[in-house]
Amino acid sequence: MGKGAVVGTAVVVCAAVVGVAVVVSRRRRSKREAEEEKRKKVAAVIEEVEHKFSTPTALLRGIADAMVEEMERGLRADPHAPLKMLISYVDNLPTGDEHGLFYALDLGGTNFRVIRVQLGGREKRVVTQQYEEVSIPPHLMVGTSMELFDFIAAELEEFVKTEGEDFHLPEGRQRELGFTFSFPVHQTSISSGTLIKWTKRFSINGTVGEDVVAELSRAMERQGLDMKVTALVNDTVGTLAGGRYVDNDVVAAVILGTGTNAAYVEHANAIPKWSGLLPKSGNMVINMEWGNFKSEMLPHSEYDSALDFESLNPGEQIYEKMISGMYLGEIVRRILLKLAHDTSLFGDVVPPKLEQLFILRTPDMSAMHHDTSHDLKHLGSKLKDILGVDDTSLEARYITLHICDLVAERGARLAAAGIYGILKKLGRDRVPSDGSQKQRTVIALDGGLYEHYKKFSACLEATLADLLGEEAASSVVVKLANDGSGIGAALLAASHSQYATGE
Repeated sequence: MGKGAVVGTAVVVCAAVVGVAVVVSRRRRSKREAEEEKRKKVAAVIEEVEHKFSTPTALLRGIADAMVEEMERGLRADPHAPLKMLISYVDNLPTGDEHGLFYALDLGGTNFRVIRVQLGGREKRVVTQQYEEVSIPPHLMVGTSMELFDFIAAELEEFVKTEGEDFHLPEGRQRELGFTFSFPVHQTSISSGTLIKWTKRFSINGTVGEDVVAELSRAMERQGLDMKVTALVNDTVGTLAGGRYVDNDVVAAVILGTGTNAAYVEHANAIPKWSGLLPKSGNMVINMEWGNFKSEMLPHSEYDSALDFESLNPGEQIYEKMISGMYLGEIVRRILLKLAHDTSLFGDVVPPKLEQLFILRTPDMSAMHHDTSHDLKHLGSKLKDILGVDDTSLEARYITLHICDLVAERGARLAAAGIYGILKKLGRDRVPSDGSQKQRTVIALDGGLYEHYKKFSACLEATLADLLGEEAASSVVVKLANDGSGIGAALLAASHSQYATGE
């Protein structure tokens, strides 16, 4: 081969190598550009979420003022007020003198509890108590009234059969029950009330407008169970009663669980819609039904609007849909879905499970949020097990963690603003200006969201302290009232017993 041919071959080889290098370089640059473009898209979505979910202190103060305004409208019976401010007919909270055997039924979400307590008066207090928790089959949450109440009565009868020798029912007496019913009710007496509407994904035919005590009583009769409902209470009213039983400074109760609500002790002369004689105590427990609070000041996002539109009760329970356990995980899912669609956060294909409504429950969101491992492996496992997202990048895991943080923080801060609003209404939000002694103020809190989602509860408490200011906050206590609604219903059954309190 001649010298010219060798040189020619070398030039061709060189050109080919250079060509390959250029292609590789372009591909690398293209890949880098694609990754950079993806990061920009992710950043844009997150920045928008951060903006929409922002809850500066000034906004929270405005929301608290709006809460007070709506409370006052509800107490005036303004037909357009979102807060109904329902009169509970509980004007005397437990004193500690109650004694005897009493039952409670606590129906408030996807589970219900049956409870019995033996009360021993002021010295012995709760001598002994037992309870069982029962899951409600999903088909009964959207079935008929008779099916639901027959199921509950049957479970209650089974529980009564297990009554041991630690519990004593005096001869000739009928068992008595406090019924905690955690849905909006128009109460007509301490032991009767008609259902206004179902919430928390319940949608049952034939109950709205009916007396729920009568529905339960008929079901117990069909079951052959001899038991009388002596008190119908909302879960927050029950929590308030249970809280007052152990701490006389409790003035309000808040439930933060599957759903949310608040109740507080109002001065009877501050209730314009109250007709008739004022109660001897001068006070009346008000069931706020605060889940239905709405205000233009609430930081509503596109995710909230879509969730509300697709819910069983669009336009209602707006506050609840932003702060309660039923919905927080679903809000996170919707944001992750947006990231998956718009930025390919979890790869080129959107995980099919991520499209499923309510597949991400708040307890799973909480587990992800509390992952402290350096590589967020527990969070990664949850994404894989629940949403079918395999092999997530560390960046995708940290983005998911941040979304959990934004949704939980917004919910906790909005809940704190609501509590601050109640304290403002009662004049307990500031130190007395006349130099009188500071009143200790206790808020009883119950519900799985508050009890188990530690970052949520810590944020709520810190936000409330910030709103109150250091001096006022020193006399306000937020206290977990575990199972307060159950024991509270039993206590109110005792204080409204047909046999009076005494044996």
